[in-house]
Amino acid sequence: MIRNYLKSAWRNIRKNKLFSFINILGLSIGIATCFIIMLYVQDELSYDRFNKNADNIVRVVFHANLNGGKIDESVSMPPVAQTMKKDFPEVRDATRILSFGNPQIIYNHTVFKDDRFALVDPNFFSIFTLPMIKGDPKTALAQPDAIVLTQETAEKYFGKADPIGKVIQINTDGNRVYKVTGVIKNIPANSHFHFDAFGSMTSWANATTDTWLSGGYHTYLLLNPGTDLKKLEAKFPAMVEKYMGPQIQQQMGLSLKEFITKGNSLGFALQPLKDIHLNSNTSTEFEPGGNATYVYIFGGVAIFMLIVACINFINLSTAGASKRAKEVGIRKVAGSAKSQLIIQFLSESILLTFFALFIAFALVQLALPAFNNISGKHLSFDVKPILAFIGLGLLVGVGAGIYPAIYLSSFKPIAVLKGKLTTSHKSFGLRSGLVVFQFFISVALIIGTLVVYQQMKYMQNKDLGYNKEQLITIPNSYALGKNEKVYEQQMRQDPRIVNATASNYKPAGPTSYNNALAYAQGNDHNIVDGVEYHVDENYIPTLGMKVINGRNFSKDFATDSTAIILNETAAHALGWNDISAVGKTVIRQNSDRGNNVPFHVIGVVKNFNFKSLHEAISPLYMTLQPEGGLIFKIKTTDVAGLLATMKKNWDSYNTDQPFSYNFMDDLFNKTYSAEQKTGTILNIFSILIILVACLGLFGLVTYTAEQRTKEIGIRKVLGASVTQVTQMLSKEFLKLVLIASLIAFPVAWWAMNKWLQSFAYRIHISWWIFIVAGFTALLIALITVVFQAIKAAVANPVKSLRSE
Repeated sequence: MIRNYLKSAWRNIRKNKLFSFINILGLSIGIATCFIIMLYVQDELSYDRFNKNADNIVRVVFHANLNGGKIDESVSMPPVAQTMKKDFPEVRDATRILSFGNPQIIYNHTVFKDDRFALVDPNFFSIFTLPMIKGDPKTALAQPDAIVLTQETAEKYFGKADPIGKVIQINTDGNRVYKVTGVIKNIPANSHFHFDAFGSMTSWANATTDTWLSGGYHTYLLLNPGTDLKKLEAKFPAMVEKYMGPQIQQQMGLSLKEFITKGNSLGFALQPLKDIHLNSNTSTEFEPGGNATYVYIFGGVAIFMLIVACINFINLSTAGASKRAKEVGIRKVAGSAKSQLIIQFLSESILLTFFALFIAFALVQLALPAFNNISGKHLSFDVKPILAFIGLGLLVGVGAGIYPAIYLSSFKPIAVLKGKLTTSHKSFGLRSGLVVFQFFISVALIIGTLVVYQQMKYMQNKDLGYNKEQLITIPNSYALGKNEKVYEQQMRQDPRIVNATASNYKPAGPTSYNNALAYAQGNDHNIVDGVEYHVDENYIPTLGMKVINGRNFSKDFATDSTAIILNETAAHALGWNDISAVGKTVIRQNSDRGNNVPFHVIGVVKNFNFKSLHEAISPLYMTLQPEGGLIFKIKTTDVAGLLATMKKNWDSYNTDQPFSYNFMDDLFNKTYSAEQKTGTILNIFSILIILVACLGLFGLVTYTAEQRTKEIGIRKVLGASVTQVTQMLSKEFLKLVLIASLIAFPVAWWAMNKWLQSFAYRIHISWWIFIVAGFTALLIALITVVFQAIKAAVANPVKSLRSE
């Protein structure tokens, strides 16, 4: 019986080659697209789930509101971990990570500068599942000078030699010596942190300080299974009052209650480990996370793509029902039950889907490397995905074929064999509704693509308050040591250099900046949280910033060592305006020069965007404190020659580190790489969905033309022109596309407006975007429909009427 079903299915596919081709092509594109997106979504949702304790690990995050300035940080103070473990029975264990970025690591006179280093508590490997290849995870970090490397890092440093017992130097607070006590497997790609080396926290003196007012420690708790996070968080205010309250009283002369009654707030919250990658809105993350919104968008695109492909199958199957009517009638007269007919038609659907599956498999293999390149992922196609792939094919086969199977099997044999079968209005209405849905999705995606493009264009061209063009940064110039200033002066002599500054603080891309608390002298109740930049007197002119009142730092003023420049936001937050701020005194708390250090304001710089455009400009304090890191303003002529000269001069100092550089505009672009990748992927998927929708439209027009062949012949004999016949066949479908556009406009506006809310600086969605999207959809549909309509209209009417 099954063999008979498959044989009949194969005969029908061969009989209707064009429509089988349309179905197979549409389904294969739909399945391939859906599966690639499924791999992407699964990867995004899998972050940190490799940890055996993933369900019970949380991160402590710090939230505060100081005079309207919000602080949301993924780091907390040194005592938080042990205090929570001691005071709360729900906490089984606690551990911390203190990141040091990419310091110099030296072994056997060889310098490595690209490896990420962090200090962690000795119990770190008991909480996180990072399998140890060599060494004991319980004792590997027990000693102050102990360090654990990843397998890849150990091989890079020592080759095939046994790494245990080897000694390396790390330039953090001086060249500290560490002894290798363990090697772990490489950290999985789907982890929210990636370090190459873990040193023992016991070597860090500040790790045991009892300050509750500053800190940069990522703190993780291992909770008892079933712990209610809300109930545990409800205990935190009492902890804050007990430990933080006295220090606030000492620093500010205010009780915690008085501090809060002035509109301030502060406290801690718990963030599940599995939520960090997609749902973290805190600063000081180890690396950029994902975005749950984009996962939902791509997941929706995958589902809609599959639906659009299935709609093609449903429409073409029901539209061609008249061709199968007599077959159904004869089978029923011959004794076939309705259930047997349903199985017969489902067999055709599943067989056709499996043809599509083979093509889709090839498409996935071809497209996956390109998708990985665009998305920055490392997705692969192993055994589990293949099983899911086959399961998806079965699901699509049954899902797409079930309605046509029921519809075709419901024909009355007497009416069919008498030739009295008529296409019901209900069936036509369903097909029309499905076409509207297809183009509703297509138009909405076109609008989404245009809005993403416009927002990216806006960010590229926005006045940032500084000039990011023709700026070269050398982030590791500190490696020159005493020769750093000599190198800067040497390069200044080159006519291709316009200006130079010594600072590692960049307003684009990954950068160094310190959170800073300050208040106006005499108003210590108004503490303003901001960011501190350490710069020299050339920073502002080199980056093209504008001092709108007062002056820049100058070598001519010895007192500038205690001077400060504010941005407009900081001046206003401190209670002044751009003019009145100059000459006032700012008291900096917890600065690297001490606590409650006075600085006199010498200028106010025009606001500039030094964080992502997702965030509003926050208060900024600039102090005269040059640091390792050089930025050069250059001319546009002979950039390659200039870089060669810069490298040659660098190499002449025989430093251990190679010459490396970045262009500031490249760093800026990298800040929005997630949005750019999303826009590119959305473009590709929009084109594919429109292509599949047009395939279905082409098939429907072809079926309509076939069913109305005699009508077209009679109209032409009676004098109808090719244009009139084309209009007759096209207008119904174009009307459906127009309806789809009108439905898509408000839905797309709402969805994209929600997406734009994540940007502090954003475009307004213009009316022309909807016109362009609707016109594009109509034009594509028109080309698809008119091609087949003209073909039918120019056919010889004699041939169509001869059978009469």
